[in-house]
Amino acid sequence: MKLLCISDKVDPLIYSNGVKERFGDVDLVLSAGDLPMEYLSFVVSVLNRPLLFVFGNHNLTDLPYYRPSSATRPYPIHSYESDSGASYIGFKLRKESGLLILGLGGSILYNNGGNQFSQQQMWMRVLAKVPVLLLNKLRYGRYVDIVLTHAPPKGIHDRDDPCHRGFEAFLWLIRHFKPQFLVHGHIHLYDNREERKTRYHETWVINAFGYQVLDIGENHA
Repeated sequence: MKLLCISDKVDPLIYSNGVKERFGDVDLVLSAGDLPMEYLSFVVSVLNRPLLFVFGNHNLTDLPYYRPSSATRPYPIHSYESDSGASYIGFKLRKESGLLILGLGGSILYNNGGNQFSQQQMWMRVLAKVPVLLLNKLRYGRYVDIVLTHAPPKGIHDRDDPCHRGFEAFLWLIRHFKPQFLVHGHIHLYDNREERKTRYHETWVINAFGYQVLDIGENHA
């Protein structure tokens, strides 16, 4: 099974007439945030594959339609998923193409902007998913296959500045629930020598900035 992971940058190799020739063999697309919905819709329409996404800390114009708050109610009356073709999985766990995928969007709190969370707030959101992860283990024999985030785990691919620090809770999630991959964005890469893939315990942590293609096993039920 082949996955196309995208994040943060509208890549000309994807946003082009040649995208189907380059990436037409992928089975699933994952977006780790900070991309315009028009870009996601283009990828879905051209590749005709499922696309799951989380929001980051930029390009948040459409966030209220997918995650209404008290400030944006009443709830939207039509399906924004059907508009774009992309499926929002922020703070949700979804089974897609045989894979168990948990979405955890947003970045560390640094200027009180939208979709930003303190370390404690992210801990609460991660711990809230423990019951469904345990249920997955009983039902499927595994907790989760892929964790899709925007921010990285603390100490892996993150930066020292206030905006780009990673979340502590993601390290705990990896150690205890053992996903094959944690795919994140948020950390822009400007040098090909910068680390993009890091092994942490039994999980590969992947920076999807721009795009990355992952080949994974197909022994999922």
